Amino acid sequence: MTKGQAFAVIAGILAAPLALAQDAATAAAPVAAPAPGAFSKEIDSGATAWMIVASVLVLLMTPGLALFYGGMVRRKNVLSTFLHSFIMMGIVSIVWMLVGYTIAFGHTDNGWIGDFKNALGHVPFNTPGEEASRIPAALYMLYQMMFAIITPALISGALAERMKFSAYVIFTTVWLVVVYCPVACWVWNSNGWANKMGALDFAGGTVVHLASGMAALAAAIMLGKRKSLVQKEPILPHSLPLTLLGGGLLWVGWIGFNAGSATDVNPVAISGFAATQLAAAAGMLGWMLTEKLRFGKPTALGAASGLVAGLVAITPASGYVDMLPGTFIGLAAGVICSFAVSLKSKFGFDDALDVVGVHGVGGFLGAILTGVFASVLINHDAVEPAMKAGRGALIMHQFLAAVVIGAFSFAASLLILAITKLITKGLRATEEEEDTGLDITQHGEAAYNL
Repeated sequence: MTKGQAFAVIAGILAAPLALAQDAATAAAPVAAPAPGAFSKEIDSGATAWMIVASVLVLLMTPGLALFYGGMVRRKNVLSTFLHSFIMMGIVSIVWMLVGYTIAFGHTDNGWIGDFKNALGHVPFNTPGEEASRIPAALYMLYQMMFAIITPALISGALAERMKFSAYVIFTTVWLVVVYCPVACWVWNSNGWANKMGALDFAGGTVVHLASGMAALAAAIMLGKRKSLVQKEPILPHSLPLTLLGGGLLWVGWIGFNAGSATDVNPVAISGFAATQLAAAAGMLGWMLTEKLRFGKPTALGAASGLVAGLVAITPASGYVDMLPGTFIGLAAGVICSFAVSLKSKFGFDDALDVVGVHGVGGFLGAILTGVFASVLINHDAVEPAMKAGRGALIMHQFLAAVVIGAFSFAASLLILAITKLITKGLRATEEEEDTGLDITQHGEAAYNL
């Protein structure tokens, strides 16, 4: 396939859904709205102000992730690793506005995919939407956009230092539309099948972390090991201070991620804040204690990885659990994920920056523990219906949703990667490019000109 033919195929794939979306948006009935410049009486100014702040905090997480990942790679791959996160802020913002949001949060009768009523930015700024009744629909779209931005960026940690940039862009863009948006519909859309079943995921344990973790596993398997790893050469982080700084920014941004998912200023948002803070702290301490017992010394990288593991695991539970269970969830994640990341060498795949062990395992663990600890005292409106068949049924629903979402993301990712490989004539940079570093070979720049 020539480059011209490849571009024609991509353009056709992108143009078809946009044309359908335009037709659907045009056919949709006009949205009743107050006078221009005025908010609906249903809009709450306090909730709106908080959700603007929360959206900014979640957006901050993606540059934080760039720092977190960038510090862990070798100096010759710093810029390419940073750009894996930054490019998502560009691509996903546009795709989410055009088709992503409506696939995830448009009205659905089948529970699997939303309609195209909200395609092409057809979202009102001054009236609430179906999923958040006290803030403008457009603000909820923007808030969810920030989740959509960071999720494919998380995958990049598994494929660092060896994937061609063109292949990365195609894979993540298609993955967003084909995997992330439908999964968000299943879990967060009020008519999604997992939501209707009673599965609980407050802020993205399955939608964000488990889905990206399983996609990362698929990418690591398809790409194979880095050349240096095969040759058993040392691969050391070039700047752990950057990783710690990135971890700290992720911690701060995660408050908007979890507490913001209440979409209001209420006790659920406060409990989400508390559980998030305590889980991050416990995850960091749990990972470092495990390192001390296993290897004799706690590490800075372990501290950063542990706090992220705690944040990952508390994400699905944050709006449903009290402070003590939230602390336990974070501690469990710190300990279990520290063991999980060491399994990659035994299974033979190169998960460069531990996405599978932290986000995949942490997301699955958090989903199950959400079922174990969810309390009607913290969030009666959500937990009471989910508990109508008992605690055991809730745990089974959590397990079923996690297994289906994880399997779907893994299988779909393998297929998307296979198609991407055909289009780009290979997923990986050449051995010579890998030796030189992706900063120079993919982008013509160096992070440090000393």
